[in-house]
Amino acid sequence: QVQLVESGGGLVQAGGSLRLSCSASGSFVSVNTMTWYRQRPGEQRFYAASISRDGTTDYADSVKGRFTISRDNAKNIVYLQMNSLKAEDTGVYFCNADILSYYMTDRIRQQNHWGQGTQVTVSS
Repeated sequence: QVQLVESGGGLVQAGGSLRLSCSASGSFVSVNTMTWYRQRPGEQRFYAASISRDGTTDYADSVKGRFTISRDNAKNIVYLQMNSLKAEDTGVYFCNADILSYYMTDRIRQQNHWGQGTQVTVSS
């Protein structure tokens, strides 16, 4: 059973910073691309940033220069450092990961997993 658990959300004033973490646990072979999404009430999930296993990063235009995604492959953790936060960054932040795991003795498959989300509230 693979599980993604986010932490680090909270309430912060505009201009402040937060660092989110997402830890993958359970039985698996490797964690590949890890992605952060934001979701506001009544809206679809918004892509924020992603990082491949080799460290290649990608950002949505609205967070470039303010957010930094990084990962620790040894600990299977992805981080999202959020600086210069704005009210529009408010929402639930979800971690998503492509994870390789065995489903038979000698067979591996990649599946996509989601965490439960962590609330970020930026007050203006």
